[in-house]
Amino acid sequence: MTDKTEITFTVNGERRTVTVEPRRTLADALREDCGLTGTHLGCEHGVCGACTILLDGNPVRSCLMFAVQAEGAQLRTVEGLAQGDQLHPIQQAFWDHHGLQCGFCTPGFLMLAVGVLEQNPDIGETELREVLSSNLCRCTGYQNILKSVVAAAAEMRKWAKSANR
Repeated sequence: MTDKTEITFTVNGERRTVTVEPRRTLADALREDCGLTGTHLGCEHGVCGACTILLDGNPVRSCLMFAVQAEGAQLRTVEGLAQGDQLHPIQQAFWDHHGLQCGFCTPGFLMLAVGVLEQNPDIGETELREVLSSNLCRCTGYQNILKSVVAAAAEMRKWAKSANR
């Protein structure tokens, strides 16, 4: 299959046009065509969550999508979280609360958490545990990941309140 399709989407606020084979995954297009290697490939079956990004504000497994399905979409990857040298509250919380060890799963957890917290900043801990259990980590045992996301949720609520003043 050598026919290629040109697609355009916005990733981390930047409009991008790439030419891909229709069978190319969104994860591969982000990594190889856009140079955004923060989106990690783990299982390539949608089980581990390492490839989680935000598509139109919703967390998705980019290894399960074809790049052509993202035509016209707004995408956010881990590279789009920090504002210059200032870490996003979720990144700072993972740093402060030791929410990572090897770091392989971290981008997927960060994007999952940001997507969930932006949609529901008042999410309860029980529901948050359920959501976070959809991603896999082999190092941390999840306790520090949960602590990090809870801390980030509090900080993001402060941000939202100050922005609404």
